[in-house]
Amino acid sequence: MDLGQLFLIGFDGCEIDDQHPVVEDIVDRRAGGVILFARNVDGSRQNISSPQQLAKLTLDLQRYAHTELLIAVDQEGGQVCRLREQDGFSSTVSAHFLGQGDDIMETAARSGQLAQSLKDCGVNFNLAPVVDLDRNPENPVIGRFGRSFGSDPDKVIRHSSAFIAEHHKKNICCCLKHFPGHGSSGQDSHLGFTDVSELWHVDELAPYRSLIKQGCVDAVMSAHVVNRRLDDSGLPATLSERMLKGILRQELGFEGVIISDDLQMRAITDEWSLGQAVCSAVKAGVDLLVIGNNLVRDRGSLAEAISALQEAITRKEISEKHIQTSLRRISTLKQKIAGILPG
Repeated sequence: MDLGQLFLIGFDGCEIDDQHPVVEDIVDRRAGGVILFARNVDGSRQNISSPQQLAKLTLDLQRYAHTELLIAVDQEGGQVCRLREQDGFSSTVSAHFLGQGDDIMETAARSGQLAQSLKDCGVNFNLAPVVDLDRNPENPVIGRFGRSFGSDPDKVIRHSSAFIAEHHKKNICCCLKHFPGHGSSGQDSHLGFTDVSELWHVDELAPYRSLIKQGCVDAVMSAHVVNRRLDDSGLPATLSERMLKGILRQELGFEGVIISDDLQMRAITDEWSLGQAVCSAVKAGVDLLVIGNNLVRDRGSLAEAISALQEAITRKEISEKHIQTSLRRISTLKQKIAGILPG
């Protein structure tokens, strides 16, 4: 089994060669994909400096891959935007801006332009749209940055559907986030423990239910939020079998790829080692695990994660059948990107 296929990894550098650590992860460990960032948390440049540079980088990455790499970015528009106007890319607007205007044709047009920018540069997986409901004016990570189309589930559904449809026209897959809802939180899971139990409302599941029913959802990203109304164990959603296998899979009927938020965020690292988090997330139902290497620098993170997963399989804590199911889901996602399967 190619356990590396279960991972999206981040790395430093705007160009690569045979000696770059990410090449070893792609060639020897068969990483499933990469996640690209414009800047590091300290403000220094990480992977993206211009359209021409990015197109070359993605082409070089694919040349090293055994199978099509997932090349992912968070290109939501507005403030959460890895392909930035200041670096020569097309301008974008936020989901909040589009939701305020509530013009689906404009959302479609803007999303089509955004998707074309990604396609031109070889990016095939957009970790968007955000389907969190903008229910808490004090929210530090969704509302503060205008990442939500609004507080009304129907509005979020309409605009998200248009966003996804335009990406699918370009053979770019999308990812709903952050399940089961991060818009009502009062904390930022990048920085530590985040509990939404008191503020969360069942309406926050509505976008997932509707979009899954429409059949347009490629992937869903789990949030590192605790929601005791859905799982009284106090585990964050990324590590919660009740939320992922129980609610997302069984109750909402989602059959695509479940992807974790970055496992190096402090809501995870404050309590679990990387190996523990990887194994617990897989047991809970995550198919594709993100190790961003943006918040934390660790060139050996993929090797460590694969080793922990292999040990868990050897101890029969995780079955090979479970892993094979995740690998099939990831393969299906890659076939959508390649145009072999419809989006």
